[in-house]
Formats: sequence, C-alpha cells, structure tokens
Amino acid sequence: MIKFSCKNADSMVIGVDNGLNLQEEFNNYRDKIAEIIFDLNQRKDKNGQKLQWMNLAYNDETLWYVKEYAAMVKDRFENILVLGIGGSALGGLALTEALLKPYWNFLSEEQRDGLPRIFFLDNIDPDSMNGLLEALDLEKTLVNVITKSGDTAETMAQFMIVKDILKNKLGDSYRYNIVATTDKKTGILRQISEQEGYKTFVVPDDVGGRFSVFSAVGLLPCALVGLDIDEIINGVKDMDLLLKNPDIDSNIAAQNALIHYLMDVKMSKNLSVMMPYSSRLRYVSDWYVQLWAESLGKNIDKNGNSIQVGPTPIKALGATDQHSQIQLYNEGPNNKVINFVRVENFDTTLEIPNIFEYTGIGYLGGKTLNQLMDAEADSTKVSLSDCSRPTVTITLDKVDCYHVAQLLYLLEIQTAIAGELYNIDAFNQPGVEQSKNYTYALMGRIGYEESANMLQERMAQLV
Repeated sequence: MIKFSCKNADSMVIGVDNGLNLQEEFNNYRDKIAEIIFDLNQRKDKNGQKLQWMNLAYNDETLWYVKEYAAMVKDRFENILVLGIGGSALGGLALTEALLKPYWNFLSEEQRDGLPRIFFLDNIDPDSMNGLLEALDLEKTLVNVITKSGDTAETMAQFMIVKDILKNKLGDSYRYNIVATTDKKTGILRQISEQEGYKTFVVPDDVGGRFSVFSAVGLLPCALVGLDIDEIINGVKDMDLLLKNPDIDSNIAAQNALIHYLMDVKMSKNLSVMMPYSSRLRYVSDWYVQLWAESLGKNIDKNGNSIQVGPTPIKALGATDQHSQIQLYNEGPNNKVINFVRVENFDTTLEIPNIFEYTGIGYLGGKTLNQLMDAEADSTKVSLSDCSRPTVTITLDKVDCYHVAQLLYLLEIQTAIAGELYNIDAFNQPGVEQSKNYTYALMGRIGYEESANMLQERMAQLV
C-alpha cells in the first residue's frame, strides 16, 4: 500500500513558528475527523450528495462493458483521440501517461504490441488542433468524445470539426469511429448519439468531472490502449477500505487533509505544491491542480456565510523544478506545503558509465540515475526542512495500475475531507459555470442575448 510521512510538517522538526504539533492536533480533531469520515460514507449512497464517485470501483457493469468494447475494437484502429476538457481529459491523461511505456506514441507498432497510440485534445488552440489533425489519419482513429452535459463549448466545437472530417472521408460509416461518454438520459451529445448511432458510455449522475476518473471517463481510454483496468479498480477498492477507517492515526487522507487545512488557517500557508519525483507522474500534478482548486476554492460556506477560502495548488516535477522553483520555496515566502510523491522501485535501472574518473564529475560514475533521483529528492526535502518549510511525502512502491489508482483515490478522499473541514461544498463549481455562461453569450448562443449585450459594454469599459 501507499506510504505517507508527515514528520517534516511537525514543529519538532521545523519549529513552532512554521510546524504543527501533529499528535496534539490529531488528538484535537480526532472526533471531528471520525464524524466527517462516517458522514461521507453514510451520504455516498444517497442521491444528490455528489458522492457517487466513492462507489465507482464497485460498478461491475461499467467495468464489464468497457472491457467488452475494448475487446471488440481491438486491432481496428491505429489511434485513439480523446476530446474533452478539464475532468473529462485530465484523469485519463494522468493514468495513461503514468501507466503506458514512456513515449508510447513514438514507439513502433511492434513495440506497442499492436495497441493504438493515444492523444488527448484538451484545448481549443487552433494551431495545435490543426497540427494534430494533419498528423493523424482520422480514418484509422477512434474518437472518444467526453462531456457530461453534452454542450461543453470547447469539446463540442472539437467534435463538430472532427465529425465533419470523418463524414467527408468515410460517409455514413464514420459513426463507427466515434464513441461518446456523456449523460445517461439528457444533453445534446446524448441526443446526437442516439440519432446517429454512436456507441455510448455513461458519466454517472452525482459524479463531478474532476471526480470521474474511475468511471468510463477514465477507464475507457485506459482499456483501449491495453491497460489492466481490473488492477486499477483493485487499487481503488483496497485504498477505499483503508480510508474508511475513522481513526486519524491510521487514515492518511485525513492526516494530509488536516495538515493542509491547519497550515492554511493557523499558519497562513495556503499554497499546496504537488511534486512527484517521476516524470511518468507529471500529469498527476495537473489532475491534482484541478481537483484541489475547483473543489476547495469557494466564497460561500455551507451556512451561507460569505468567505474566500481555498489553498492554491501548484504543480512541480522533481528533479526538474529544483532548478526553477526551489530557490523560491527555500528563501521566498514561507507560505507553502510541499507534497513529495516518491517511487521506491522504478521499472528500469540506468547506470552512469565511469568515463570521467579523474574529473570533478567522476563521483557519478558507477552510480545509477535511480540513485541520483533518490539523492535529489532526499536533499531537497532536507534543505526545505533546514529552512523550516513543511513537507509531506507520499511513497508508491512502483508506478503501476494498482498503486497509481491508489494515489488518485487517496487524493480524492483527502479533498473531500478538506472540504468538510472548511465547511464548504467541495463538489460544485459556480465560478466555472459563470465563465461558461459568459462564453455562451459571446459566441451567440440563443437565450444569452442580454448577457452578450452586458458583456460587450463591460469589455468596452475594460479596454
């Protein structure tokens, strides 16, 4: 199982001005944490609580349908193209980038065991999209379009472009190159899918996009490139069992949620840095940034009080960002909690040849990059501690389906607990919805004419 260490956030290590007396705080919040964990697990089976993501690992039907479809289309396509934005793309991107062989899309078909390449179009930059469409043979590409609402402007704009190209190339058979993941009953994409005969998968009710990674949203792209989604689900189930424990001394999600909450409200450390020491986990940081920011950045609490809370997430990568961010973290404002993610066993070992023995770099010869990566992480952790900067460390045995799934589910539960500590709704995103509505207005959507006029006036004033 995943390991967690928080001793470098303790006042015994980094001093009382910047650290917490962890055992004392764990004792102070023991009953509150137990109440939160019990309440979350009681509410997860009730409609309207937006906690159905806690049950996704136990949906055997979805797992079976995903595996059946992946087997049915095996060997039919050279490429998978995922159209989505935010939670519709980041989960699948984090999983596939972590779990496939590095540089998967550059490998030969033989090196990929005949499995397809995979691409995520998660933005609407015209140059990037045109570039990818020029590089891909869409006739040999399966397009997975993902949007719960079915009318996400960015995703549906992408889809309209891709569908038009496919239909022009393939005629009526283009529909076999499209699979949609959307709402079970409603929405424009559901309507289009039923009219045109696309294969569909469901984004479950009461599951927000940023919590959807273990639904068909994340599992389907993984299955289509041959990843073991059974092991992904096993990792989630085992972590779920561990995190049902109401005892904070044994619940690592509760520990890290409380540490971040108290560092924010008591120590004014409201920046949360996610820094994995594995290039394969770099997109886990992107996924975490959305999870943390969209869930915890709120201006109204559950009692209707006006507040402005939420730690700001920052993505980093070890050892790369030791050369871009650690100067700030060591000597700049002491307002951050750094989350290290470590890997005990990399899949491979790479030895550094002993070819400059009598120079200043001779000490590297005969060592491995594995040893150097560990030394980099250890030295950074110690230097931050020397400067009284709080850090916590999550350690995976290896980067595989089982352990990466555990990591993501751990962070989801941690986020839910943090939301309860802040007394906010961690599962809505009204600030995002406002921006979406403004976009609809500016793009001329029917029913948004009044907003469009107001926005034109506002923009003229701002210019």
